[in-house]
Amino acid sequence: MLGFLRHHQPTVHSISMKVFSPLRTFWLALAIGIFAGLLGYALKNTPKAPHTTFTLLSGQSLTSASLQGKVYGVHFWSTSCSTCIQEMPALIQLYQRFHPQGLEWIAVAMKGDSIDYLRNYSQTHHLPFMLALDNGELAARFGKVALTPTTFIIDQKGHILKTYIGTPNFEALSALLAKTLAQK
Repeated sequence: MLGFLRHHQPTVHSISMKVFSPLRTFWLALAIGIFAGLLGYALKNTPKAPHTTFTLLSGQSLTSASLQGKVYGVHFWSTSCSTCIQEMPALIQLYQRFHPQGLEWIAVAMKGDSIDYLRNYSQTHHLPFMLALDNGELAARFGKVALTPTTFIIDQKGHILKTYIGTPNFEALSALLAKTLAQK
């Protein structure tokens, strides 16, 4: 029995030959190259924000083209969403912190929110950013947004840098905004 085990135990030489054979090295290098290429492609090819027009609560229109060259957030929310209401003070603070550096913010009220209720909420809570109304078209253009809150962070070139579904990690969001706003 022991003689049998002695003959079938791998030696250091046989292990190194199996691990570092030229064919294995080739396939490993190829896999790493493909992974690196795909990662680079994904990082360079972030999706573009859709070309759209926001109808603001004030009655004015704002196009995504007019935001070109700016960092901005598009935040889908609803007055019936308790999470949206709870995070609103943090969004106001975020906007007040980064607006002087050029941040724009559009809070898009989902289809079904009452215009009168939105006006009252905006005035009562002193919302400092733009408030837009959606008839369903904006949610569709941004990938069929169905859950609130959903937030898109868009860079100066119109690329969507990050999408948050639910309450964002405000520390990470602040770091992303600081980094992006610093790039002119």
